[in-house]
Amino acid sequence: MKNNRIRNTASSYVFLVPWLIGFFVFTVYPMFYSLYLSFTEYNVLQPARFVGLRNFAVMFTGTVDYPRDDRFLNSLFVTFRYVFISVPLKLAFALAVAMLMNQKLRLIPLYRAVYYIPTLLGGSVAIAVLWRRLFAGDGVINAILHNMFNLNLPSWISNPKYALYTLILLAVWQFGSPMIIFLAGLKQIPQEYYEAASVDGAGKARRFFSITLPSLSPIILFNLIMQMISAFQTFTQAFIISGGNGGPLDSTMFYSLYLYIKGFGFSEMGYASAMAWFLLLIIGLLTALTFKLSNSLVSYGD
Repeated sequence: MKNNRIRNTASSYVFLVPWLIGFFVFTVYPMFYSLYLSFTEYNVLQPARFVGLRNFAVMFTGTVDYPRDDRFLNSLFVTFRYVFISVPLKLAFALAVAMLMNQKLRLIPLYRAVYYIPTLLGGSVAIAVLWRRLFAGDGVINAILHNMFNLNLPSWISNPKYALYTLILLAVWQFGSPMIIFLAGLKQIPQEYYEAASVDGAGKARRFFSITLPSLSPIILFNLIMQMISAFQTFTQAFIISGGNGGPLDSTMFYSLYLYIKGFGFSEMGYASAMAWFLLLIIGLLTALTFKLSNSLVSYGD
């Protein structure tokens, strides 16, 4: 029996070898190598030169020889603004649609599939190009506004005041993933809660705030964290819609887009690596803060 146990354990590790090789070669090694590069000046063509904390200093204060990177600070502001506006709107819209999809209506499975399609397509280059045409000066959105309200508006994506909001709208349009998770959570709420509340005279609004939201609080926390992490890493939409330069006037210069520009546009791989690790720190701190604040807001039924 002991030999069989050893043989089974050994065979299990043999099957894990391909995954372990991929994990260490394509994940662990690049991650720690990028950590090393974050303390260097590296342009790919020449060997990396150790510069200590200079890359991190340039981000915020600058040094005697290197001025502060104001575009970095702007990209940080734009990204935080995008995250803190798009994520709550996306979750609210996803929850509203999930509640509609939880009704006993005909063709509900078809509706659920249709509403999930934007999530499957939203991150693609084709949708980003389509979105850019929709909000162009001669796009469909301006044509509708002109025909209905006789408004003559410039291109949304070329106006620094509104360009970011087109990307926020695109993010909200991709509500399918949190919607499906919310729908699964809604189906786990016992109907007896709603029946008892109705007997006690509670209206729809009271049932929503007293039963639905508390029961869904773990699901809301999960969706909030996942969507926040995803929003901080948004790249494709900003790259395509802004033409790859974060315009106009850096109003759509997302953090990940600026990281790409510094690393692959200017070959400043050391600085880009420092930016990547700082982004990891931001996401980690915000995730920890969210968990901390959730202790008094999330109900697990105990």
